[in-house]
Amino acid sequence: MLTIPIILLNYNSSSDCRKCISFLKNQKNVEIEIVVVDNCSKSEDLCLLRTLCQEEQCTLIENKENRGYNAGNNIGLRYAVRKGYKYALITNPDMEFPQEEYLKQLVDVMEEQTEVVVIGSDIVTPEGIHQNPMMHDGNWKSSWRWIISFFKQKREDTYDFIDVYEHSHYCAKVSGCCLLVRLDFIQKIDFFDESVFLYCEEAILSRQVEIAERKIYYNATVQAIHRHVKNEKGNPAKRFKYWKESRIYYINRYSSYSWYGKWLSGISMRLYVTLMQLYYKIR
Repeated sequence: MLTIPIILLNYNSSSDCRKCISFLKNQKNVEIEIVVVDNCSKSEDLCLLRTLCQEEQCTLIENKENRGYNAGNNIGLRYAVRKGYKYALITNPDMEFPQEEYLKQLVDVMEEQTEVVVIGSDIVTPEGIHQNPMMHDGNWKSSWRWIISFFKQKREDTYDFIDVYEHSHYCAKVSGCCLLVRLDFIQKIDFFDESVFLYCEEAILSRQVEIAERKIYYNATVQAIHRHVKNEKGNPAKRFKYWKESRIYYINRYSSYSWYGKWLSGISMRLYVTLMQLYYKIR
């Protein structure tokens, strides 16, 4: 039976980690090693995390510097590679896994379809909004799609960037909040790109998979719950700044846009972020 390392990246979320670990411990027909990477949390949260990992016999790796999502997860991924694991599940601490064969069903797809290097499941919020699979980024014109979204009537069960979630299929992207990766592929791309601190990790990974001529798969037969609470994540203006920087980096480094497409996309991103920061400032 395969042993799957599960990488939990913690940043001042030890209470979420405790709940997530309780779900992970209930996974059946698969062996697991829970690897908690602390991304330089406050001392009181780190103290709670140390106690939790000791109680639950989890591997704890303490990062002394918070360099973002990709860099933090890479610490866990490099540990998994050193241990000789074949796959690794990356999950946020605010995820819940009610299905006891959730992980096994993802692994089964990977075992059957060797061209698949990343797989995600159906993911819903407590309100039932679907967060997987994610649409392809498209050409530079898609960078202006946010204008249309202001006037377009939205579905109540998805976000604007979500593709068909009712059935399993190959897809462009899956959410970074929970995904299973093939570790030989992660080694091939020299792990996640650490140039972004936060946001656009999925777009970058999608492009890396595309360049390598491998596939991403969405498995609709299993579902996880994402209890992400936006108002607990700090200043939205700062988050938009991170998003703008990451998006522009993706466009310049990974997109196949022409030079004028990159230029126009950059203008779009800066305009969008300026408007959203203004909105949050005056609301």
